[in-house]
Amino acid sequence: MAAVSIVMGSDSDMPVMSKAAEVLDILGISYDMRIISAHREPDVFFEYAKSAKEKGTKVIIAGAGMAAHLPGMCAAIFPLPVIGIPMHTTSLGGRDSLYSIVQMPSGIPVATVAINGGTNAGLLAARMLAIGDDALLEKLEKYSEDMKDAVVRKDEKLAKCGWQNYGI
Repeated sequence: MAAVSIVMGSDSDMPVMSKAAEVLDILGISYDMRIISAHREPDVFFEYAKSAKEKGTKVIIAGAGMAAHLPGMCAAIFPLPVIGIPMHTTSLGGRDSLYSIVQMPSGIPVATVAINGGTNAGLLAARMLAIGDDALLEKLEKYSEDMKDAVVRKDEKLAKCGWQNYGI
């Protein structure tokens, strides 16, 4: 039983979607990952979206490019949170994907992260799950603290060696 389901329309989306998976791994959140095309295999897609809740999925992270129907169609069928990741495209730089995902009709919400925002999608899913999970909330707080510490270390390194020796 996976708490989060990560779905994408093409294996070309894997570099971005794997960023969400990496965050979920760090935080110890179970997930499954699928490649399903809402356009090319609609029967498979509908079965996936209809059965996700019964399989224990609490959040779907859906990535899509161009027409980007996958996140919105998930949200139309799946009654729990859906997070859309617009993919960068060569034709319009991902703006087409972003607009398709963020401009959902009233009643069909899709939380949308930045173009190629896999890491933030994983973190947003974790935050949603942490609403009722204090142990997960502690892991998220530690994750944030670790990010802060990394910035402090980089600043200290810059101060010690001067920016000329930092590799910039």
